[in-house]
Amino acid sequence: MKIYYQNKEVGMNGDIKRVMDMFKENIRISPKHIIACVCNNEVKPLDYEIKEGDTVELLDITSRDGMMVYIRGALYLMAMAFYKTYPEAKLIVNFQLSNSMYCEIENMKVTEEMIKKVKAKMQQIVAKDLPITKKIMTKQEAEKFYEKEKTLRGILQLDKDSKEEITLYFCEDFYDYFYGVMPISTGFIDIFDISKYKNGFLVRYPNRSNATELGEFKESKKFLATLKEYDDINSLMNIRTIYHVNNEINKDGGRSLILASEALLEKKIAEIADQISKKRGIKMVLIAGPSSSGKTTFAKRLGIQLKVNGMKPVTIGTDNYFVERADNPKDENGEYDFETIEALDLKLFNDHLSRLIKGETVESPVFDFKVGTKKYTGKNFISLAEDEVLIIEGIHSLNNRLTEAIPDEKKFKIYISDLTVLNVDYHNRISTTDTRLIRRIVRDYNFRGYSALDTLSRWASVNNGENKNIFPFQEEADAMFNSSLVYELAVLAKYAVPLLKEITNDKKEYSEAKRLISFLQYFKPIEDESAIPNNSILREFIGDSVFEY
Repeated sequence: MKIYYQNKEVGMNGDIKRVMDMFKENIRISPKHIIACVCNNEVKPLDYEIKEGDTVELLDITSRDGMMVYIRGALYLMAMAFYKTYPEAKLIVNFQLSNSMYCEIENMKVTEEMIKKVKAKMQQIVAKDLPITKKIMTKQEAEKFYEKEKTLRGILQLDKDSKEEITLYFCEDFYDYFYGVMPISTGFIDIFDISKYKNGFLVRYPNRSNATELGEFKESKKFLATLKEYDDINSLMNIRTIYHVNNEINKDGGRSLILASEALLEKKIAEIADQISKKRGIKMVLIAGPSSSGKTTFAKRLGIQLKVNGMKPVTIGTDNYFVERADNPKDENGEYDFETIEALDLKLFNDHLSRLIKGETVESPVFDFKVGTKKYTGKNFISLAEDEVLIIEGIHSLNNRLTEAIPDEKKFKIYISDLTVLNVDYHNRISTTDTRLIRRIVRDYNFRGYSALDTLSRWASVNNGENKNIFPFQEEADAMFNSSLVYELAVLAKYAVPLLKEITNDKKEYSEAKRLISFLQYFKPIEDESAIPNNSILREFIGDSVFEY
């Protein structure tokens, strides 16, 4: 909800005015859960004290920032309820699934009875509408506090050299740390559920499109299996949090961590190539994934592995198969929508694919983006030999409409994304979307001439396109590839943080930049990059790759 207020009076008569007091009625009657605010382009809690000249925008949970505050509150509520009912439980917030967070308990078996008790306690805590209070300590005070409390909640802050103060959120006798703004009381988190799932449990919350009820949980078995596989591998390596990554960097500058991470990815690429080779009759490999997943490098490395298996890759792109500009669909704002599948000439593309599969030669068009039309130069002829396989990479590759003329048994579909399973600490996860965003910020600056501000300003639009055109089809994949490298943020941070610091507080992207800086600064930097192979997916973003892009 956007309600702007520029305070010209605060400070004139000495009165302190908090956002929650100034907008008490708006907050009370809002059906969309106003949960925080933006003051001068920075997300703030509702108890923020307004100063003279401040501009305030109220945030409800239909906004990305508002929903992030709500999710933090739901996880805080869950952790507090466990503390009250099972204080010995070692909670781990693993990863985000459909409108929920999947969590596990490291030292106890999750049972239906346990979840029932915790849910009842959560409901009691919400009903009491208890205040959540931010408390700040000096490092010296925090060291004494942690020595007495014998807890790991928020202790990572002590390792952050640039952090002068330690922050914890208290509610009654419970405390925890979350990087980012929190709700001001437990009563704001009144739409939630907790249910047993697999070996752990789900903490569910509303969807941004409907703030008045729980979001639907859609099970994604392949997606979950991929996340769980990498989470199990990280557990075996004892790399679950930034603390563990930093320990490895302290040992040898991160060299062993890099080599192990890269070996894992090479192994998984080889396994997918073996899957393709073993399925007789495959003539087409389709690769799709969201922005900055490393699709291009993955496709090139997969091609090498296929060659090892006796299959020769031939690449065909969809960019030259756009419809004529006059026929291109428009979005709700009347602008050309180049991301919808209807922007592609599906009839022509499928005709060419069918002919290639039959052994015919086709002339691929060259699309002139300035004029908005396809042209034929007489130079782009493509054919497919018996031992060759088509590689098609693009946002619509998992949508069957793109290749509907080709029988399913001739196709192998791959979904790729940077699915990080690394956490800040046991209760603060690192969003996979954030990791991709940081990759893109670095790549856009290094190779496309865009600033971090440019990238952040476009990111919401990029996400909207992914939500429409990629994520709904991810379960159609025959294989999923996680391009995440457990060491990558320790490398990317030293590139991204200076770029993010260039964003000043007069820009609406300032709050997002500040949030990203906050967690990136927890990483000890990997200064020596010589151990990163020149065919690494990370090289697509930081440079010095053996591949041409």
